[in-house]
Formats: sequence, C-alpha cells, structure tokens
Amino acid sequence: MSGFEVIKTEGSARRTRLSTVHGVIETPVFMNVGTAAAIRGGAGSDDLKRIGCTVELSNTYHLHLRPGDELIKRLGGIRRFMNWDGPVLTDSGGFQVFSLAHRRKITEQGVRFSSYIDGRSVFIGPEESIRIQSNLASTIAMAFDECIENPAPYDYVAASIDRTTRWLERCRAEMTRLNALEDTLNRDQLLFGINQGGVHTDLRVRHMKTIRDIPVDGFAIGGLSVGETAEEMYTVIDAVAPEMPADKPRYLMGVGTPLNILEAVHRGIDFFDCVLPIRNAQHGNLFTWNGKMRLLHKRYIEDGRPIDENCGCPACTHYSRAYIRHLLKADERLGMRLCLLHNLYFYNELTARMRTEIENGTFDAFYQKYRLILGEFAN
Repeated sequence: MSGFEVIKTEGSARRTRLSTVHGVIETPVFMNVGTAAAIRGGAGSDDLKRIGCTVELSNTYHLHLRPGDELIKRLGGIRRFMNWDGPVLTDSGGFQVFSLAHRRKITEQGVRFSSYIDGRSVFIGPEESIRIQSNLASTIAMAFDECIENPAPYDYVAASIDRTTRWLERCRAEMTRLNALEDTLNRDQLLFGINQGGVHTDLRVRHMKTIRDIPVDGFAIGGLSVGETAEEMYTVIDAVAPEMPADKPRYLMGVGTPLNILEAVHRGIDFFDCVLPIRNAQHGNLFTWNGKMRLLHKRYIEDGRPIDENCGCPACTHYSRAYIRHLLKADERLGMRLCLLHNLYFYNELTARMRTEIENGTFDAFYQKYRLILGEFAN
C-alpha cells in the first residue's frame, strides 16, 4: 500500500515519491498548514486544490482540545471531516505542548499541561499522542518528542534526546497495536520519527544514528526555526542529512522562508511545512519570483499589475496590486484571503518547480539563481 522511491538526485537534492493509502506524495513538497483542520484566513479544501496543495497538515494538540479527536473519529476521520481527499500529516503536538513552559510538567511518562481553552488539566504522552492521531486517521503521524528550547544546557539536551528515543519506541509499539485493531480507521497509517539535539551537531548526529535503526517510515529534523540563525540551521542540516536513511523521506519541521526551503532541498530534504506564508499574508507581505514584496507600501497605490506577473494564482489572475492593497487598507477580509492564496500558491509552485529542475538535471543552476533573489525585496 505504501512505498518510497528516490527518482533522481542532483548533488544532495532529491526528487522522490512516497506512495500512501491516501495518494502519492511527490517531493520536494510543501505541506499547507491547517492547524485546526482549516487554513487560517478562509481557504477551504476546494481552494487547496486550486493552489496546488498536495498534502495538508493539521495539529494533534489543537484538534484533541477542540473539537476532540474521538468526535472526528465518529465523523469518519480528519479527511472526511474537512472534505479533503489527499494525504494529511498530523504533527504530534509536541511543539505546542513544550511551548507552554508555564503550563506544563514533563515526566518520563509524558507531559501534563493546562488547556489554553478552559484551563483543564490534560496529559499527553507517546501512547496518547499516537491514539489521538489514529483517531484522526491521518496519512502520516509524527512521533511524540520533546522540542528543546534554544539555547538549552548541553547536559539537558543530551538527556532529552535519550528520552525522545524512548518515546519514539513507545510510539512505534502503540501504532503497531492500533493498526492491528478492526475499528482503526486507517490501518495503513505511517509513522515518522523526529531528530532532536538543539544546535549541538554532535548530539544531533548521535541521536540520528540511534533512531534510524527504529522501524519507522520516515524521519524529521525537529526543533529548528526556534530562534537560531539561518546559518546554524543549515549547519545542523549539513550534519544530520547524511546520517538519515537514503531510502526514507526526510522532513524539516516548521521551516521556513522560500530561501530556507531552497537551501534545505539543496542539502537533501524532501518535506516542509511552515505558517510563515499565512502569517505574512495577514500583513500584506508577499513572496514572488522576484523576491519579497510589502504590498502596503505606497508605491503600489496606483499599480495595476498583478502581484507577480509570472504567477497563476487566483489573486494574480484576477486582481491588481492596487486593488488588493486597497482591500488590506480598508480591512476587508478579501484582501487577506487573496494574499493568503497567493503566498500558498507560490510555496506550492516553488516546490513543484524544484521537482522539475531536479528531474531535468538543472537544479544547481536554479539554486544558484534564486538563492540570490528569494531573500531580497522585489524592485
């Protein structure tokens, strides 16, 4: 039912394909973030198809608290719940739990924390996280891990990655148990393990060498894009990626800008997700093939051109910079929605373009050109 193949490589960059029970995932791929089973800003499942989304990502922590994973199971799982027929990856909730430093207590069994909704006490450990994700019936479930704050003391990080390894083994055992049950909605659910270690490359490599022997379906690099510099992030990827199994998917969690994604593909990463295109859209900050754009700048008041003349998104196809800027200034929700559709379309098109470039053997030229453009502001 599932299988992974590396179709072509150019340097460290990889063009791969993951076949799942819910469809084929072509990589490099950007997973569009629908934390609570919706893209914030008013994009529905029909919009996701229009903007080229192939994988949707939702969050275990948020859906467990509201509306509840058991309710979603009764309604047929997350894909039926949100009317999305493609693959879905669910994050384990680890990042959200560990960001609540003042609300949680970590033990070997898991984490007890206070709900941000009503203050009630909630416990999530490896088994609970996997049971929630099984109820959601996502295509890919992420292992429950400790997302380490940065910076963190070396000794604490060393102890933490050992606990994350033990938690991964428990996640694997629980998923095996659940996938054998008759009432499990998706008995072909895949499991990805997560590499941690902060910015300590020796601990990152040690952890990767340990967890790669655990029988899971893919591996992620977690705990980045949490305050470290871009160069520190690239250093971690350079150290970890060569130690990741070549015959399994590689996922860089929560990253990042178009330039970050380009640099990570150059270093051998396959999967990405980030809320950045959504958050930037809320303020009229857009991504284009000519670089970044601040649409609220006064230079666009009378600009009748589309956001990006090389873009085929719904916003660029039908509306001008001047009009969308006016909507944002007038606080009309349509303005934010159009910016959202543009940014997500751009991210999806960026990864699709990289797939083509690797297939054609022209990725290095593409990389050398756009690494100088994507991080700068458009003229």
